[in-house]
Amino acid sequence: MIKVNLLPVKKKKKKKPLPTFLISMVLITLLAGTILAYLIFVFSGRVSERQAKVKDNEAKIAELKRTNKDVEDYEKRNAVFQQRKEIIEKLGKNKSFPVKILDEVSALLPTGVWLISMDVKGDTINLSATAFTNTDVVNYVDNIKNSKLFSDVYLQESVQERASGVSLYNFRLTFKVQA
Repeated sequence: MIKVNLLPVKKKKKKKPLPTFLISMVLITLLAGTILAYLIFVFSGRVSERQAKVKDNEAKIAELKRTNKDVEDYEKRNAVFQQRKEIIEKLGKNKSFPVKILDEVSALLPTGVWLISMDVKGDTINLSATAFTNTDVVNYVDNIKNSKLFSDVYLQESVQERASGVSLYNFRLTFKVQA
C-alpha cells in the first residue's frame, strides 16, 4: 500500500551562514571597545595621578606662601630692628656732643662773663650772656671765633644796662657748630 500524506510537510529551511563581514565587524567592534576601555582605565589613572600631584603642588604652594609671608615679616622686623639699632648707635655717638659744646662754650668764657641761656637747634647755637665790660664781650666773641668747633659767629646785639648801680652788658651771639 501506498500511503499518501496529504498534509503538507514543512521543509526545513537551510540556515544561511552569517556573513563574514558581519562577524568581522562584530569582532572589530568588540576589540575596539576593549581597547577603548583599557585606554580609558589607563588614562583615568593618569588623570587621577596628575590631579593628586596638582593637589600636592597646591598644598606646597600654600605652604611656601606662608613661609614667604613669614620671611617677609622677618625682613620687616629685621629692617625695623636695624633702623632702631642705627638710631641707638647714632645717639650713643652723639650723646657726648652736647657735652663737648657746653664744655667748649664754658672753657672759652673769660672772667667777667657769665651765661644766661643757650639754645641749640640743629647745628645753630643762640647764646645770651652778660659781661661787666664791653672788652669782656669782645674777648668772648674772639675766643669763639678762634675755636675750631664753632664757625659763622655773629654778635646779634650788645646792650648796656644798669643793675644795682653797676653797668652790665647783655649780649646775644649766634654761631654754628662744625661737623
